[in-house]
Amino acid sequence: MLDKSSFGMILEDWNYWASPPPKTILRKVLKETITIQPDLVFVVQGVRRSGKSTLLAQIMGSLRLDPADCLFVNLEDPRFSEDLDYRLLDQIVVLFEERRQETRQRFFFLDEIQNVQGWEKWLHSRTERPTKNRFIITGSNAALLSGRLSTALTGRHTTLELFPFDFEEFQQARPGGSLEDHLNEGGFPRVLTYENPENLLREYFTDIIERDVRRHVTVRSSLALVQLVKAVFESTGSEVSQRSLAGMLGVTADTIGAYLDACEAAYILLRCPFFTFSERQRTARNRKYYPIDLGLRNAVVTRTGLDKGKRLEAAVFLHLRTKHRQVCYWRKNGEVDFITADRSGITPYQVSWDGPKRRHEEALKEFYAEFPQANPVRFVTRDNAEEFLKG
Repeated sequence: MLDKSSFGMILEDWNYWASPPPKTILRKVLKETITIQPDLVFVVQGVRRSGKSTLLAQIMGSLRLDPADCLFVNLEDPRFSEDLDYRLLDQIVVLFEERRQETRQRFFFLDEIQNVQGWEKWLHSRTERPTKNRFIITGSNAALLSGRLSTALTGRHTTLELFPFDFEEFQQARPGGSLEDHLNEGGFPRVLTYENPENLLREYFTDIIERDVRRHVTVRSSLALVQLVKAVFESTGSEVSQRSLAGMLGVTADTIGAYLDACEAAYILLRCPFFTFSERQRTARNRKYYPIDLGLRNAVVTRTGLDKGKRLEAAVFLHLRTKHRQVCYWRKNGEVDFITADRSGITPYQVSWDGPKRRHEEALKEFYAEFPQANPVRFVTRDNAEEFLKG
């Protein structure tokens, strides 16, 4: 284990005890009510490089916490690489408790905690007997922070999802940036200020595949995963057949299913299932998938055209997905691009760059014949997309 002096120096590097955090674009998710309780772990999860570490500092500011009562540590710091087990977490807590003995409460911001072996049981033991300590954790993997965490901390955590910048945040980062700029460049914060954005996005793509997707599947080489994600990126807006992908990659359909689940867990892909109240029918139907970021997609797919319609559709999906835990599609002879269901009822959405087409109207007739009580359709086109994406 690291000696106390070396450990303290590392923590000094990550914290805001001597100087305030840099000014950053305030994330819209902070509009949600955030409470940090001693018996509840607060979880921030999302794709790698979406700004989770920055959000932690913003949480400190939004709750008006004293920086002296807050300890930040990034558990991907290579100086911790030989000590990534629960004893490291014990060491972090003991050191900070010694530093802030008399304070009323202490806040531990543990970034990328999924790298630490045994972190789930460790957190469970800390929340079973609440003290002055409060824990805020992040991770780049939905499976770790929803599946295993839910098992270890049933009823003892709250979760916030963070995506790359949406259109409104994009315009704050790039004043004067247009909708088309956003559809081309996406919303990874650092990418928007980088001189060679496509090169950086390709590095992100590789990192997500190697460090997050492969965590969940047994695969000798990442090549099959790369080919799979590229193929799904190419088919944005279309139903995805696992059998077709299996034939293309020379593996079984079950293997493709496991790969897709791992991609979802790493947030590189987001699913859009068929809308039905029957779980059996939903499971039997193909899903659509959308990329977590349009810039990431554009950096790795083969350019076959401007495909503005596909890009707008993906942007609308991401916008809806930040507001609803599940966004679906519906199809009979025609297709309704998206369906959401909440307390206000069932709402269909049709997306078309150039405006509604006859096929959209025909699909809606079929949809309303099956769901006559559904809310009026919302059309999204290039004429109203900016307003919609800021709503």
